[in-house]
Order: sequence, then structure tokens, then C-alpha cells
Amino acid sequence: MRRLFPVTDETAAPAGEAGAPRGGAREWGLAELAAAYAYPAPGPRGREPWLRANMVSTLDGAAQHDGRSQPISCAADMRIFGTLRALADVVVVGAETVRQEGYRPARARAEFAAAREAAGQGPAPVIAVVTASLDLDFSLPLFTSPLVPTLVLTGSGAAPDRVAAAERAGARVVAAGEGAGVDPVRMVRALADLGHTRLLTEGGPRLLGQLVAAGVLDELCLTVSPMLTAGDAQRIAGGPSVTLPRRFALKSMLEEDGFLFTRYQRERRDRRS
Repeated sequence: MRRLFPVTDETAAPAGEAGAPRGGAREWGLAELAAAYAYPAPGPRGREPWLRANMVSTLDGAAQHDGRSQPISCAADMRIFGTLRALADVVVVGAETVRQEGYRPARARAEFAAAREAAGQGPAPVIAVVTASLDLDFSLPLFTSPLVPTLVLTGSGAAPDRVAAAERAGARVVAAGEGAGVDPVRMVRALADLGHTRLLTEGGPRLLGQLVAAGVLDELCLTVSPMLTAGDAQRIAGGPSVTLPRRFALKSMLEEDGFLFTRYQRERRDRRS
């Protein structure tokens, strides 16, 4: 892996890289990736919620192939995927993605155990499933045997029988919206109230589109896959367009085997106050 765009002190050259030829490629260690993708440091008011998304897209804009993201990914992308999970308090994911990707509970990773303990985090991130209908298979391990209880984020008007089914399976149901649906602003606030401020979403496209439209997304980690798929696959974000395009600034870019690993953050003037 080689650095293409070192732009801030946050992405300074990893240890051992000083004096190396500029652009030299090598496999980065997990600690180096964790440093490059670290969440912002707490401010004067403590740690504020920070929501980042991690997505992959082909050159022609497809976020999936045959309904799944794995065919357009690679080994380096999965190393970054695992690192971003290890840094997060909670992984927010849409119900359709849970069904399509066969989501399982997040696992504890020995390589990050000390860092998570030092950061006051549990052994693994919480998985939080966003769903209006609660049309989920609550017999799956994601609900019955996670390392930390799975959250189900829904609206206050969700069907009581489905809420009861989720709770019987061991999930914690959190109301974050009126009616059946989830309000992204209330979702972020509800997660922060539970102590989860380092937020990561892995989509899918419909959920990411809702987060973009609501103006709550702080950062996008986008892997650009050197593939062309054609077809009618979804983009990384779907749903209605925003009134004005959201402007994000490029913070860093890495490359390995033709894949680009980009990191964009919302420009300061566009961040919520």
C-alpha cells in the first residue's frame, strides 16, 4: 500500500517510513491503519458524535455486484474494513443490508484489544440495525449470540409484536423517530446518549442516502474499485437528492493493486453546529 495524498498531521508517514522512497508500496500494519483512520480527538466539551461511512464503489458507480459488495472488494479493503470496525463504538447498518450480506455479530480482535480497553470501549463494536418494519430473522446469531447485545433502531410507532420478538431474542430496541421510521438526527443523539460517539455505518445505499439528506454524515471512507460492472446496481447512496450538494474535503488517499482508499470529511462550514 502506498500513500498518494498526505494532507494533514493526522496522516503523517507511518513509523519506519522515514527516508523510504516516496510512493513506495508495502503492506501497512493494523496499528498504522488505525492511526491513519483515528477518530477526531475530544474537544473542550468532550467527545462529540462523529459519524463515518465506509463504502466501496466500482469505477462506473456500482456499490454491489449480484446484490453484494464482496465481489468488488479486495484483501486491503477488508483490512481497512476490519480496522474501521475496531475503532468504532457502534456499527450502524440498514435492515436490507443485514439480510443481503448475512450480517453476523462483530467479533473481538486480539490485535485491537488493548487499544479498545484504553479508549474505554467494549471488546467489540455494537451492531445497530435500522429498521421501520422490524422484518428481521431474530433467530440469527446477530441477535441471539452477539458478544455485545445488538441494537434495533426503529420508530416509536413500531409494531409492538415485532418489538417484543426482538427483545425476546436479546436485542435492545431503541426508538429514534416518530411513527415507524428512524430520524437520522435523533438516531445519532440516541446513540450518543448510550455512550456511542464513534459511529460507523456500512450502509446500505438507502440508509446512507437518508444520512446524507439529513446532514448527519461527517466522513466518508470510500474504496474505489478498479472494476467495471455495467448493469443497474445501486450507487453507494440512494433516495431523493439533497437541495444543495454536500461538499466534502479529501483528507487522505491510499492505493494498493489499483484500488484507491479515500477519506473525505465534511467541510467545516457545512458541519452541524
